Amino acid sequence: MANPAASKDLNLRAIPSVDQLLRTEAVVPLRSSVGMPRLTTIAREVTEEMRREIQSEGFPEKTKDTLLNEAVRRIHSLCQREALSVLRRVINATGVILHTNLGRAPLSEIARKSIAKEAAGYCTLEYDPTTGSRGKRGGHAEELLTQLTGAEAALVVNNCASAALLILTVLARDGETIVSRGELVEIGGDFRVPDVMSNSGTRMVEVGSTNRTRLDDYRRAMNDNTCLIMRVHPSNYRIIGFTDSPELPQLASLVHESGLPLYEDAGSGVLNDLSRYGINDEPIISESIAAGADVVSFSGDKLLGATQAGLIVGRREIIDRLRKHSLYRALRVDKLCLTALEATLDAHRRGAIEEIPALRMLALTKDAIEERAKNFIAKLARSSEPNALTATIVAGQSAVGGGSGPNVHPPTALIALKHEHLNEGEIEKKLRLFSPSVIARIADDQVLLDLRTVDDSEEPELLAALRSLGV
Repeated sequence: MANPAASKDLNLRAIPSVDQLLRTEAVVPLRSSVGMPRLTTIAREVTEEMRREIQSEGFPEKTKDTLLNEAVRRIHSLCQREALSVLRRVINATGVILHTNLGRAPLSEIARKSIAKEAAGYCTLEYDPTTGSRGKRGGHAEELLTQLTGAEAALVVNNCASAALLILTVLARDGETIVSRGELVEIGGDFRVPDVMSNSGTRMVEVGSTNRTRLDDYRRAMNDNTCLIMRVHPSNYRIIGFTDSPELPQLASLVHESGLPLYEDAGSGVLNDLSRYGINDEPIISESIAAGADVVSFSGDKLLGATQAGLIVGRREIIDRLRKHSLYRALRVDKLCLTALEATLDAHRRGAIEEIPALRMLALTKDAIEERAKNFIAKLARSSEPNALTATIVAGQSAVGGGSGPNVHPPTALIALKHEHLNEGEIEKKLRLFSPSVIARIADDQVLLDLRTVDDSEEPELLAALRSLGV
């Protein structure tokens, strides 16, 4: 019987040196892609890891070649993991249009070109070429927002939570803000309305109950310390059944009688009527302004279809106060965001919502998706390579995502994948590790692809990913 202590000692001495690993034929090509300093660190981490494992677990005696190959394998695995961790394009085949983990709304072709052509280099971010003097950052985007919403003025910050923080800080710091208990929401990523209020320095006053808040509840809560009334759209959930809340015009009338401002956090940012696509309960920003909201905030990267941004519209006096506050400088957006936002808002102004991918996907019918899925499966079947993969069409539902329209599930036609030798988890993993990654979903023991969220231009890459699954 082999001596464990002796085997451990032999294994420790057989671990390849860092220099030896860096000179192996399989590792040398990584120098250019990873960089020699980082590659050296990885090699050192691998040898140290193997040394700890041998000391703690006492492996059976292994040859130098075996340990060398194992070390090389681990180096490649770590390098691959790092390569996959960088921000990179994926094919979204989940059917979730505004997939938060995948970047929410994809940008339009015009917005992408605008970033590359107009904003990637030097640009007129804060320069007015007509006068040769300093210009206002985001001026054109703000003008578009006022035109689209009917508001007197507008402001752009880096996300909707920032917008809420800025508004509450400027309008209600050291005072009270009244909000319905049914609107104390938590959005994905641990964004909680009470926490934002606390950070802003305002004191939250809850009124009503979870499911019912009446106009009198607001009236009774108002006092000399009240600075602001806040109305929050629930975004990613709905309370149904025995519910009640005042309409916005009613609430605005009460608030204005008391000489207070009314703030609405509208969430997704609907600029046009989307009821024909099943979106019936998202506030239309222009209607909120017309109904009496003094300031409204909403997202840029949801149903508006642009980049991440917190968009604020409302009375000029309030917007001016927000702009002058020192917090605004910390929350403002950069040139890449602004140019994409401008291009997207311009499409809304022209009524060309078919240019905006998120809205175009939302408008797709089940029949159109099914026809496309049939053609896609036919292309897959014509592949010259033998494949143990089978694809069929099943009925299903897509999702809006991003906290928008939680009750809206557009009917769709899904491509269901089965493989003779791979289970659904293995198929999903192989697709996820393909380049570009294909993100699918699993249900009923099969991998499902929804072409609603796959652009036509991505189909060849999706076909290549499926063909890579092999026989």
